Amino acid sequence: MNHYFRLQNGSDLRGVALEGVEGEPVTLTEDIARTIGYAFSQWLEKELGGPGRKVAVGHDSRLSSNALKTAVFQGLEKGGCSVFDCGLASTPAMFMSTVFENHGYDGSIMLTASHLPFNRNGMKFFIRTGGLGKQEIREILTLATDAGEIHPLELSNTTKSSLMDDYSNHLVNMIRDGAGCEQPLKGLRIVVDAGNGAGGFFVEKVLDPLGAETTGSQFLDPDGSFPNHIPNPEDSNAMDAIISAVKENEADFGIIFDTDVDRAGAVDQHGKPINRNRFIALMATIVLSEHPGSTIVTDSVTSTGLTWWIEQRLGGTHHRFQRGYKNVINEAIRLNEAGTPSFLALETSGHGALKENWFLDDGAYQIAKILIKIAQLNMAGQGTVDELIVDLPEPAEAIEFRPKILDDDFSAYAETVLKAFSQFVINEEGWSLTPNNFEGVHVTCNDGWVLLRKSLHDPQIPINIESDLSGGAVLLKERVCSFLSGFSGLQLP
Repeated sequence: MNHYFRLQNGSDLRGVALEGVEGEPVTLTEDIARTIGYAFSQWLEKELGGPGRKVAVGHDSRLSSNALKTAVFQGLEKGGCSVFDCGLASTPAMFMSTVFENHGYDGSIMLTASHLPFNRNGMKFFIRTGGLGKQEIREILTLATDAGEIHPLELSNTTKSSLMDDYSNHLVNMIRDGAGCEQPLKGLRIVVDAGNGAGGFFVEKVLDPLGAETTGSQFLDPDGSFPNHIPNPEDSNAMDAIISAVKENEADFGIIFDTDVDRAGAVDQHGKPINRNRFIALMATIVLSEHPGSTIVTDSVTSTGLTWWIEQRLGGTHHRFQRGYKNVINEAIRLNEAGTPSFLALETSGHGALKENWFLDDGAYQIAKILIKIAQLNMAGQGTVDELIVDLPEPAEAIEFRPKILDDDFSAYAETVLKAFSQFVINEEGWSLTPNNFEGVHVTCNDGWVLLRKSLHDPQIPINIESDLSGGAVLLKERVCSFLSGFSGLQLP
């Protein structure tokens, strides 16, 4: 039973799929993948009513993908499904495979472990109403446990799919419609860094047909050993790589994707990153121009300056919610259902979703929205997208650290620490509990803020600190660590 349930990571499955890293035994084997494929077929039969479902499978560039894909195919065929092989694909495209009329699969599976190291892999599951959540994943793993081992079989019912061509055309047509011409990016140099993940398609199949000059794009070929850098817009080496590409090629815009293209970041013409708060600010600027006064949902570690930008500058509402892209997206969906219009949900990691796009976290779709704005500004002679957010207030310093919890019951211990910290804040001069807070203990200070929160899966307390003063975050950290030093069950950095 533990062979299956230990793979669950929220709404995804994640595990070690290759040997080669000391202390990391393989936990996602072909046998396990085969049984999970079978279990998904049984879940679809129960959920949708009746056997014989059409299921698509795609993967990113990981070295273990082909072996695991074959095993998943075998499990699906054992369960009576017709199987469609999408090959190298993006996670958003795998959801769209259930939506596009010329595909219309009943379900789909994406083999990916996002930005995790080369030896990892995992699975994400989709049906036409969206990605499966924690409870559905648990149901599939329960079915896998009950099924036991599924023996390999000779594949006989697998069909190649042209999904990525259709997904790319979907983005091209969207940008053409938004900009109002056939080649809206003509005359612009735009470079892409795919980090040897699945995002290399964006150059040849999206940017080139739109007229962009893409010389200088790099690491487009899939290579699951990730020889150049981790495909992750949050990684400093990855961002340095795309910044260098923009500067060396005098590009107008740079784009970076994570491994499976559900996250994105960007770099402006001056080589300045557009990620985290700046990426949210740019997307909020675009979305609030289309939907004035609506609510932008973000995670809990966004900056005070971003709140000012959304509410005072753009006239929207900033709903700072919880960490976790699923939490952010689900909160935006909940707000809409409750009568509060919300068209954008974004996490600082780069995960983001728009209502117009099924609230699917899709890095390429977000970049497409930005490219439309770039084309509109360029054709009207109204400047560049970085100028849209030039007045965004940015913190002087930001710090994140994670004291380790030594107590075996780390969840209960974290609750004790957070409760005591709340009381500490009440008596601390210049500090106050932030109103309308939805995660952990968020503190507003004279020149910044502090957030202590509970990790759901790890024995640690993530702490984020932001200050508008140079050196201010360090001083806030010292005050926090002074408080935490009274807890023997914590290991401070």
